[in-house]
Amino acid sequence: MINGGSAKPQENKMGIMPVSQLLLNMALPMMISMLVQALYNIVDSIFVAKLSENALTSVSLAFPIQTLLIAVGTGTGVGVNSLLSKQLGEKDYKQVNRTAMNGIFLAVLSYLAFVIVGLVGVKPFYASQIRDADPEIFTMGVQYLTIVCMCSFGLYAQLIFEKLLQSTGKTLYAMISQAAGAIINIILDPILIFGLIGMPKLGVAGAAIATVIGQIAGGCLGMIFNIKKNKEIHISLKEFRPDKNTILNIYKVGVPAIIMQAIGSVMTYCMNMILIAFSSTATAVFGVYFKLQSFFFMPVFGLNNGLIPIVAYNYGAGKRSRLIKAIKCSLLYAFLLLAIGFIVFETLPGLLLRMFEASADMLAIGVPALRIIGIHFLLAWLCIIANAVFQALGNGVYSLVVSVARQLVVLLPVALILAKLGGLAAVWWAFPIAELMSLCVSSFFLFRINQKVIRNVPDHV
Repeated sequence: MINGGSAKPQENKMGIMPVSQLLLNMALPMMISMLVQALYNIVDSIFVAKLSENALTSVSLAFPIQTLLIAVGTGTGVGVNSLLSKQLGEKDYKQVNRTAMNGIFLAVLSYLAFVIVGLVGVKPFYASQIRDADPEIFTMGVQYLTIVCMCSFGLYAQLIFEKLLQSTGKTLYAMISQAAGAIINIILDPILIFGLIGMPKLGVAGAAIATVIGQIAGGCLGMIFNIKKNKEIHISLKEFRPDKNTILNIYKVGVPAIIMQAIGSVMTYCMNMILIAFSSTATAVFGVYFKLQSFFFMPVFGLNNGLIPIVAYNYGAGKRSRLIKAIKCSLLYAFLLLAIGFIVFETLPGLLLRMFEASADMLAIGVPALRIIGIHFLLAWLCIIANAVFQALGNGVYSLVVSVARQLVVLLPVALILAKLGGLAAVWWAFPIAELMSLCVSSFFLFRINQKVIRNVPDHV
């Protein structure tokens, strides 16, 4: 039994705390933990790059499947988070417990699905991408990704237990569990990759093992916090039965969120295939870009994680003015964070690339690439917050439409056209072009949801 108690507080802090203070209280721990998460992703690649550029490319090519792994867990968690927070606002505590337990059940099923991917899908996945590239990339990549998939139970435990903590406002504990896993990963990376302090030198396999150990540690800590500290949720394994209606309600928001992020997996896979036709170095640059941009985007996603339960709770509680103020504050904070990212990408691209042992060829490709792609930081801030609002209000399909339009309808076709017309140097312009379209569509949907949903929410004191 996982027992967080059955206390029913008269009023959740999400309904009474001053909004700006509440947003920081909810989001700051998650922003910090996701910043640490981004840092360990970067450190992971920095250590792998010290092995060779082929090693860096092999890990970069794993990114689409890793994105899919996270998409399934995060999307399911978003559905649980949104539904559970709304139920807390409505004070439906019996349904809160049912939602939490069904979320855990779905996390287990997700892990089993990726065990199958690890057993039969990894080799054909790599074979489809590397073409005429060095066979060493294939060997190292298969080794790395098989470990990540087969041991992904730690990732799914970490994601679902963090979402349960976030949903009830206990973001500090969610931050601690995620940050602890990331720090363990960072410590183990050099030890297992290079064979320090008596350990065998495992290369890219060591990077994978360090990653899954960190995830398992974070998942275990998240479970302990839910048992000991989460007094608003009472979950019993003995009493659990899968509930069709609850699962459907979770996936009403969760499936669009999963598909939205999974589209990112399709996009990176296709971009890898476009870029590797030029050189494996171009693919490595693309992989480095994704690691670097996460350092600025992950805190904004942490802000989203804090915003979703606030919006969902106050929507369920009928407190419109608090809901609107939370959205406005989030838009301001997201703009400031991504403006910093834009400045860094425009002024320090060479320094960023040299952290990854960049060769002269990699610098020649990467410096202009980072400056061009960096333009989209100034456009993405509204789109990210708008997506959180759509999900929190049960309109995840809007997020899905925006993501499909940006990454499949615009980015990939434009990248392919620019590759044929202008070569590798032109491909990178597809990112700001696609983000501009996303800004327009997100603004339209935000206006629409304000007119149809937010305006009709009562404003109880």
